[in-house]
Amino acid sequence: MVKSMPARSEVSIDETWDLQSLFPSDEAFHEALSALEKEVDTFASTYKGNTKDAASVNELLKAYAEINEKFVPVGTYASLKISTDQTDDEAQMLSSKFGSSAAKVNSKLSFVTSELLALPEETLEQAMQESDEFKVYLEKLIRKKQYQLHPEVEKTLAAYSSTFNAPYGLYNTTKMVDMSFDDFEVDGKSYPLSYVSFEGDWEAETDTAKRRAAFDAFSKKLKDYQHTTAKTYDMQLQTEKTTSDLRGYDSIFDYLLFNQEVDRSLYNRQIDLITSELAPHMRKYAKLLQKAHGLEKMTFADLKISLDPTYEPEITVEESKKYINDALGIMGEDYLEMIERSYSERWIDFAQNKGKSTGAFCSSPYGNHPYILISWTGRMNEVFVLAHELGHAGHFYNANRAQNIFNARPSLYFIEAPSTMNEMLMANHLLENSKDPKFKRWVISSIVARTYYHNFVTHLLEAAYQRKVYERIDAGQSVNAGILNNLKRGVLEEFWGDTVEINDGAELTWMRQPHYYMGLYPYTYSAGLTISTQVSKRILEEGQPAVEEWLEVLKAGGTKSPVELSKMAGIDITTDQPLRDTIAYIGELIDELEKLTEEIEGE
Repeated sequence: MVKSMPARSEVSIDETWDLQSLFPSDEAFHEALSALEKEVDTFASTYKGNTKDAASVNELLKAYAEINEKFVPVGTYASLKISTDQTDDEAQMLSSKFGSSAAKVNSKLSFVTSELLALPEETLEQAMQESDEFKVYLEKLIRKKQYQLHPEVEKTLAAYSSTFNAPYGLYNTTKMVDMSFDDFEVDGKSYPLSYVSFEGDWEAETDTAKRRAAFDAFSKKLKDYQHTTAKTYDMQLQTEKTTSDLRGYDSIFDYLLFNQEVDRSLYNRQIDLITSELAPHMRKYAKLLQKAHGLEKMTFADLKISLDPTYEPEITVEESKKYINDALGIMGEDYLEMIERSYSERWIDFAQNKGKSTGAFCSSPYGNHPYILISWTGRMNEVFVLAHELGHAGHFYNANRAQNIFNARPSLYFIEAPSTMNEMLMANHLLENSKDPKFKRWVISSIVARTYYHNFVTHLLEAAYQRKVYERIDAGQSVNAGILNNLKRGVLEEFWGDTVEINDGAELTWMRQPHYYMGLYPYTYSAGLTISTQVSKRILEEGQPAVEEWLEVLKAGGTKSPVELSKMAGIDITTDQPLRDTIAYIGELIDELEKLTEEIEGE
């Protein structure tokens, strides 16, 4: 039964993460931030205007790396503090303080890029020859040269960074602070509703009347805020468009894909192929759900239910450890030690409370250990969510130790491959260790409903919608709630056809996703899962050699492009074969679900 959310102060400390490895107190944070501002002033007075040759380039970058390393803990602390309770006034003020301070600091540091790019390219190439440490950083910097603006313009833009980030903060405040949900009623009985309880519980509720009533109540509240949220999103889009134009990119797509180090063909392929070729498989899955639940019609509000409403394993946080260790043990002792520490040293925030960010994420500050946020409801499928976030943790646990701060982070295109890889390893482990057809069906349906639905359907349809939005913005237009609702509804109707009724409220799902404030992010989930599906097959077939290659990929961080990283793992993403193979694999899983259902019902 879904309960009302407690305040953050009421949850057990054991369910929360421990931020003391970042700072022991808010006072220590403020002291570090103040010290950093002074260090930046000293750095600027020491190095500004003094970079003339290869030796001074490398000297500058060494000091710049040290400044960046000190910037990480203060930014992480401010972000993590507010993510667990966005209603907390002190956390809000602390976050705002960091935002304004970061803008000043970035403005003062903007000379680094400007002065380096003003040097002859031969000087930068010589610096690369003299120091491997900054080779990748300088290569990426040279690539940006054609889009670099006058130093004073760069300084001004950096000073406005907190203003440019304001739409995302405004979105979160609207969603997690201002938006308060009333209880809803079914058959005269009242039930509590919140963002977290809807996405964590009510969406998957097996009682159809309650599930649909929760969806309607949730959508009704979203609708009250649609115009404010649309205006906030349009501010984000117009900022991106202006930046793209100022810097001289051919399109907003080229601007947003530039740092991902992939071209538009890889971006468009993910959206176009999945939209057309995965749809028939997912429609078959929707019909299977409809039949299993005896529904007269299948609506958008019914798509997150489990295939077997009578079989929903529950799991405690403590029990999840064994599943995680057993499934990910193949990754080796070092990886397992990281997992053990994540539980014992409280790297994970499991609590459910008011004001907490929805969904789950992993923050991996350079020079420190990762932090994972999740709202644990006790459903077995959350072991997949936790495995996913531990995949991010394991990625940066390896990359941060192997690379310098500039080289640790890979392209956004690749970022979801290590996380979804862990979901595949979890699924493979569970399937290998049970003969029970009901459990086997639950595992496969979890892979389809969570791993693939989440990454190949939910996020991919967000990407298809997002592409339509950016096409409007690139043409010099803007958006409002009516336009966004129509675009979202159109994408959903195209994918689901007449198999699923796109009921009122479905079009408002664009309001639920923070990824829209992170550029072209949603499509990368399917890109990452395409890579991890193929690599997980290699691990199943080849064992340890494939694991060792994968660990080397994780350690490589951002030293290689997504194409090169995938090649290291034995996958060629320059062709559409890995994606077609993955779509076919999803089809096979759904066929297997049909067979298992017939077998179980025939017993």
